[in-house]
Amino acid sequence: MNLHEYQGKQILNSFGVEIQRGLVAQTAEEAVEAAKKLTEETGTGWHVIKAQVHAGGRGKGGGVKLAKSLDEVKEIAGDIIGMNLITPQTSAEGKKVHQVLIAEDVYYPGDSEPEEYYMSVLLNRANGKNMIMYSTEGGMDIETVAEETPHLIFTEEIDPAADLLPFQARRIAFNLGLSGTAFKGMVKFVNALYTAYIKSDASLFEINPVLKTSDARVIAVDAKVTLDDNALYRHKDYAEMRDIREENPVEVEAKAVGLNYVDLDGNVGCMVNGAGLAMATMDLIKQAGGEPANFLDVGGTADAERVETAFNLILKDPNVKAILVNIFGGIVRCDRVAQGIVDAYKNMGNIEVPIIVRLQGTNADIAKELIDNSGLDVQSAIEFQEAADKVQAVLA
Repeated sequence: MNLHEYQGKQILNSFGVEIQRGLVAQTAEEAVEAAKKLTEETGTGWHVIKAQVHAGGRGKGGGVKLAKSLDEVKEIAGDIIGMNLITPQTSAEGKKVHQVLIAEDVYYPGDSEPEEYYMSVLLNRANGKNMIMYSTEGGMDIETVAEETPHLIFTEEIDPAADLLPFQARRIAFNLGLSGTAFKGMVKFVNALYTAYIKSDASLFEINPVLKTSDARVIAVDAKVTLDDNALYRHKDYAEMRDIREENPVEVEAKAVGLNYVDLDGNVGCMVNGAGLAMATMDLIKQAGGEPANFLDVGGTADAERVETAFNLILKDPNVKAILVNIFGGIVRCDRVAQGIVDAYKNMGNIEVPIIVRLQGTNADIAKELIDNSGLDVQSAIEFQEAADKVQAVLA
């Protein structure tokens, strides 16, 4: 589950990570009131207005701006709220901004120049260890840094059984070129950040930039946080942070009815039971010259109602040119699935895209007979290659 910046910062702060303070506003008027309150708390008269959407690169799309007066706060917030923000991480249509974060200006003058760093915590799937990735090149796209100056990216791997060791946090601060108060501040920051990552059951914490202020404070200016959905039962308060307005509406609808659905960019919809078979089916579609339009696992139940719901979800995608149903009848009998498909097809009326059905397992022969004798525009298959050939034929 992805979080907004302000939500990620709330979690960070609860574990002792110092953050750029801010307040959320839904309207331009609320933004002004937030700015007034923030001025009372921080003493600064300048504020940063940040669009709150689940996408990076907000500044490039005009979603992050500096306001030097309350009039500018109201004007800028009014412009950002309601806009469709287009960034390198959104679609061409962009994402609608429903709220903004009014944040304190932390780039104030002092004894030294502010410095920006990049830092993230995630799992290294190659060795099963957690990893802190960091760089002196904060504020930039980490992909660009990796491509152009890979020697400026450092990693610190942590054995989950041993936790983050003191020397590792010190090594991070040293590699970032820090000393004195800032060195101590970075060590504290790294320890608190890693604790937040572990205790919140996150799959990603990305802070870009981590800022060393002009008076040597080390704070999180941004926060991109992804939590593990499978662990949300342990964090009811975090689960309530979910903003379904930021999620794919079809995926939200599927989740509400207990279906595992992931929207993709292809032209062949697929309905499968079991995650492993779903992945194999997606490979089958690609080998047949198509591209999977979705991942859809209907699980061990495939009655007419569930099949109809799955068809409706798939057909919401206008790019779908065909549907491949690939079911293995282990727990569920193939003939019951076939009858569910026939009943769902009749309930839905005319389906304009061709449907290929491969049912294998218990009572597969009876299922094929049901499909073939239904009088519907549904093609049956037994073998994987047969299904692939039929997909290839309908796409030709």
